[in-house]
Amino acid sequence: MSRVAKRPLDLPAGVSLEMSGQEITVKGPKGEISMRCPEAVEVSIEGNVATVSPAANNDNPALAGTIRSVLGNHVHGVSQGFERALELVGVGYRAQAQGKVLNLSLGYSHPIAFQIPDGISIETPSQTEIVVKGHDCQQVGQVAANIRDFRRPEPYKGKGVKYKGERILRKEAKKK
Repeated sequence: MSRVAKRPLDLPAGVSLEMSGQEITVKGPKGEISMRCPEAVEVSIEGNVATVSPAANNDNPALAGTIRSVLGNHVHGVSQGFERALELVGVGYRAQAQGKVLNLSLGYSHPIAFQIPDGISIETPSQTEIVVKGHDCQQVGQVAANIRDFRRPEPYKGKGVKYKGERILRKEAKKK
């Protein structure tokens, strides 16, 4: 059995984990997430502690560690939430959140209007910063990646949309 699956999952105050058949629902102050648990994994809930173990006839015990890690992400998401920060680097590159639309000006001939999906909130503390927040780790990462795909950082000047703290490997310009 994996080392990750052996660790019990503590549920913070205000977070509940419910099982009905193979469907697991995690509820907390930030929202609610449901997932389907494979039959090769058994989840038991005792008070404020959940334990994950492989089923008796399981030929893939590593799956228990994966499910425990995903459940841990769900518990963290509904209790504290996830956030991903992006930076815009370039002259005239701007971002502005208005309701459920993120308006981006990234050097193209047209502005980009990105529709913000449900369960995600986007803040723009300044014109060159974007903060994506939500309770689902996968959805937050996917929305941040979709925004980054509008103008990926280029290796010569480093212009584009990059994750905060990301290092862009720079290439040397052509010499005469």
